[in-house]
This record gives sequence, structure tokens and C-alpha cells, in this order.
Amino acid sequence: MKRRMRAIVIGSGPMGLVAALDLLKAGHEVDVYERDDRIGGMSASFDFDGLRIERYYHFICKTDAPLFALLDELGLGARLRWTDTKMGYFVDGTLYPWGHPMALLTFPKMGWISKFRYALHVMRAKGITDWSALDGRNAKAWIRKWVGDEAWNVMWERAFRLKFFEYTENLSASWIGTRIKRVALSRRNLFHESLGYLEGGSATLLEAMVAEIARRGGRIHLSTGVEEVVAAEGRVTGVRTAAGVAPADRVLSTAPIPYVPRMVPALPAEFAERIRRIQNIPVACVILKLRHAISENFWMNISDPAIDIPGVIEYSNLNPGARAGEHVLYAPFYMPKTHPKWALPDAALIDEVLTYLPRLNPAFRADWVLARHCHRYEFAQTICPPGFQSMLPPMRTPVAGFFMADTAYYYPEDRSISESLQVGHRLATEAMAE
Repeated sequence: MKRRMRAIVIGSGPMGLVAALDLLKAGHEVDVYERDDRIGGMSASFDFDGLRIERYYHFICKTDAPLFALLDELGLGARLRWTDTKMGYFVDGTLYPWGHPMALLTFPKMGWISKFRYALHVMRAKGITDWSALDGRNAKAWIRKWVGDEAWNVMWERAFRLKFFEYTENLSASWIGTRIKRVALSRRNLFHESLGYLEGGSATLLEAMVAEIARRGGRIHLSTGVEEVVAAEGRVTGVRTAAGVAPADRVLSTAPIPYVPRMVPALPAEFAERIRRIQNIPVACVILKLRHAISENFWMNISDPAIDIPGVIEYSNLNPGARAGEHVLYAPFYMPKTHPKWALPDAALIDEVLTYLPRLNPAFRADWVLARHCHRYEFAQTICPPGFQSMLPPMRTPVAGFFMADTAYYYPEDRSISESLQVGHRLATEAMAE
């Protein structure tokens, strides 16, 4: 588009902010509306007992090219740090090292044939560049074909069940495979995993993006939810908030797409129903500040009948940003809203995690706990069944001038800030091409 247009972006996570930046750089007028009282979406930070930290854990991988490009553009490249991290696997009461060849070779829970097949599968996933052929394949069947029943039962079965519940039997192989590849490629060498973080956390990037948006004349409206995307004769005319109607030529929504049918009453019923068919699993993420680390690992996968979470993330073993004697641990409960635990108060979920810590580390004592918190998000994990690519509605909707995307549009890639940026670029490009 050559003429200057007025665009409204809904949502101030990395996806919405980078879309706003792209529109501003192209010479358009941009307002960003955010329902929350702060920027960031799932990357937003909060004050955790004097420590500024993200609501949900994030890490950076060697393959995150869109993120690296934006950091360089904003002059933040020097704030990127890399850590040689460790991974552990807690199985049936014992913590084993994981994530490198020697760990696999010495792991006592699988035979040699299973270990060989498991390694071949990882190597296969690392080498795939076009995942379209696996879009229609079932993830469980694909993994079991490569690794066999023994490795599936030991390495995958419980993790699938605790992350996907009733959806376990119906997931896309390409969606799961890209997760394997992303982590497998995040290595300094064969024996050392290397993950990144930003000094100051994701807020470093988000605040720089906000400053750049302001410098280019864009405006961000916090605590201002969009009640309706207004349209006339099949075309967007603006958005309605509590303050009234703001006119717009284009509206780009980065809110969770389950909100879209209600927010955009002008959508055709068939398109709205297509959106409603996209399903998500919520997360309740317990965050603890501890006097001591539970382990030396950044990521600890768990397969233990006494522990009903798929793992814990000891964030301080990646980013040592906390004060001395403070160690941050995330423990996510992924579960459908129909699960009985979703109705429990936050305190009950926190207490449950605390009962697991002595099993993970017998030295743990109650006085290790310095602070506790729990964040919940209803749309944490899009469920991607086989053939999800064709299920996903296009960003360009039947309402002219209205475009949408959320974390579902990362598919087949896993959730990350880098993927959010990539989708945000695509969304802005679509809007400007109409």
C-alpha cells in the first residue's frame, strides 16, 4: 500500500509490538491496544519478592535468527548472553544426566538397541528442513516407529500424558519434531548444550521495542481492552473500547484467536466456526524462589509415578540474575480447564510442587522457600493434530482490513519469542499487502 493508513494492533506481546514497528517503518500511523496493565503478553515481567522476572520461562536457542536480527537492529546484541546449561532426567526416583551422548550411553533404563534407535531419531529430526511431509503424520506413531516401544514408554509416554492429556493420541508429528530439532541444535558442541538469555530478561527487548515505537510516533494504550472490532459493509472501520470507537483502516489482532469470533461479530459464521475448532490447553505455572538450587540442571524432565508434572525449570541455572542465595524454579501444570486441578486455588498447586521437591532432592527443607507465586494462562498451548496446517485459518480474514494471528501460527515450530517475532512480521506484511 502506498497511501498512509491508520492501523490498530491488538495485543502488546512481542508479536504485536514487532508488527507495530513494521507498520511504523513503512510510514503508517499505529496505535497498540493492550488489555493488561503492562506490555509483554506471556513475556511480561512482574515483581517477585523484589526480583523482576517473567511470568513464564523463556530461553534463547542458536536457531533464533529473527530475534538476533531485531536485537542487532535495536542495538541490544551485547545484552545477549550464552550459558552452557545442563539437562537432567528424573526417572522412578533417580536423577540422571541427560542431553548428550555419554548420558544416553550410561542411562540404565533402556537397552542398547533402544538407545541406538533413540539417537537415530534425534539425528533424523535435526536434519529435517521441510516439515510439511510430517504435518499429516501422528506424532506418537512416528516416534514409536523410530525409537521402539521401550524408549517410547521410558522417554515419551508420561511426558505426553502430562502435557496433552486427552489429546495425546492425536498430535502432529511435525509439531513435536520441530521441538526436538530446536533443542538438539542448541549446542556449543556434541557434549555441551548452550542456551541464551538477555541481561534484564525479555523486558530488555520489550522496553526497547516500546521506545522505538514511541520514537516513530506510535502509541500504546495499556489497560485498554478492545470490546469489538467494528465493520461496515464487510470492511473494518475501527475498534470499540470503553472510551468509545477509534477509527482504523487496518486492525491486526495478536490476542488469542479464541477471542476473535466474539470480538469480531462481522465475521462470517463459517469462518468463526473454523476459529472455534482450534483448541488450547491452559497452564498454571508455579514459581518458587529458593535458598538453594534443587539440582545443577536448567531443565529437568520428570517421569515418576509420584510426581504429576512433566518437569521443572531451574531458571537461575541459565540466567544467574537473582541475588546470591536466590534460585528461581518454574514448575508448570499443563491441563485442560476440565481437569479437577484447574479449579484448585493457586496455594494448593504451590503446595503440591513443594511436596515434590524432597523427592527431587532429599536435602530440600521447607525453610529453603523464600517466595512463591503462581501464574495462569488459559491459552498456553495450542493443540495441533495431524493436518493442522490446513485447519489453521488464514491471517487475512473475510472481513476486509482485519488480520489475526496468535501462537497457533508458529506451527509447526515451538513457542518462543523468536517465533513470535517471525509471525508478527508476517502479519504486518499481510496487512500492508491488502
